[in-house]
Amino acid sequence: MSALSTHLILMIRPYQFGFNPETAESNAFQQQDDQSGAKDIASRAQQEFDQMVARLTEAGVQVLVVEDTPSPLKPDAVFPNNWITLHDDGKIITYPMQANARRQEVREDIVDQLMSVYGFSSRLAFEKDYPDGPFLEGTGSMILDRPNRVVYACLSPRTDRQVLEEWCRQTGYRPIAFRSVDSQGKEIYHTNVMMALGNDYAVICLESIPDPKDRQLVTDTLQSTGKAIVEISLDQVNQFAGNMLQVLNKNGDPILVMSEQARQALHADQLERLEARAQVLAIPLWTIERIGGGSARCMMAEIFPPKKVQSNHS
Repeated sequence: MSALSTHLILMIRPYQFGFNPETAESNAFQQQDDQSGAKDIASRAQQEFDQMVARLTEAGVQVLVVEDTPSPLKPDAVFPNNWITLHDDGKIITYPMQANARRQEVREDIVDQLMSVYGFSSRLAFEKDYPDGPFLEGTGSMILDRPNRVVYACLSPRTDRQVLEEWCRQTGYRPIAFRSVDSQGKEIYHTNVMMALGNDYAVICLESIPDPKDRQLVTDTLQSTGKAIVEISLDQVNQFAGNMLQVLNKNGDPILVMSEQARQALHADQLERLEARAQVLAIPLWTIERIGGGSARCMMAEIFPPKKVQSNHS
């Protein structure tokens, strides 16, 4: 059985982080900063990134940091989870992304490095099958319950049912697809801003799922796989309280990584329930969240080394 979480994380240190007007069309979280210069924004994002790496490392999580390249310009390179997933059966999967600027993030040198260092043996390149859409943006679009082979996905311009079903056909997962909308009735662009999974819990904004049948399907599936539901509100979603990731330290203990904004948005009872199940690690990511419209979960691409070589990297 596959593990839900890993102790090994890929992160991309941004070179020229900034506001991307192309992604802002479907990402309601992004805000333009007219007061700060581009260099100041990029510098603050690098400082937040470096602090996150330091905090993860201090907590016992292994982080592989790869530097972003100066060219081509990639304002969202700090969010690698949208273009790559890595699986313990030896697969590396890369994804078709909606924004033209983001398609430059798919780096063959990183894929080659991961194959060489960790022993991944095969590659599915969905971006080559769907070069102009429809789209599926990695673990932004999909919340993977790896042990139970279930994938949760809220459909949006960035998460297409057809590509999702093809992904499931090739990986052996069961799709749980649904619609999720924000307080304005606009489709939530990525599933990972309204939902996160832990060993025996799920953080989810059920009120964002307008169809009662969809809501029941998601609830039933979570409960049937042993997940206690920690429900969050749409207001908390707006503060990135759904954008969390459970990782493991070197001892195999669960750590729930989130931003400081997300932690502050949680009520005492919600935080208490989460802290009973995992160590909560909250990191200040104010610039990356405001300008980039993504948070802690988006910054981490999980590496699950193939089972035959895991003992060499544990």
